Amino acid sequence: MLCLAWELWLAPLRTGGSWLVIKAVLLLLPLFGILRGKRYTYQWSCMFILLYFTEGIMRAWSESGMSQQLALAEVALSSIFFVCAIYFAKLSRSVQTESA
Repeated sequence: MLCLAWELWLAPLRTGGSWLVIKAVLLLLPLFGILRGKRYTYQWSCMFILLYFTEGIMRAWSESGMSQQLALAEVALSSIFFVCAIYFAKLSRSVQTESA
């Protein structure tokens, strides 16, 4: 939701929105695996989310105002997801090895 609001209404690169809104669609790729608790999805989405972290860092550094604040929110959310996904993958591994 942050990506959509950011690129369409809050602080788009161009008036009326920009093509960067496509980055929100890419977040749908791991969504179903995450919702189903699939360990493999959590593993590869940790690397995937680093793209959003990197974009947030770059835009927080280069922009100002509302866009900079939204970039910092993107950095925070991607960091939280990264840490939580790592712990989920680690904990689900322990459960799988104990049950086997």
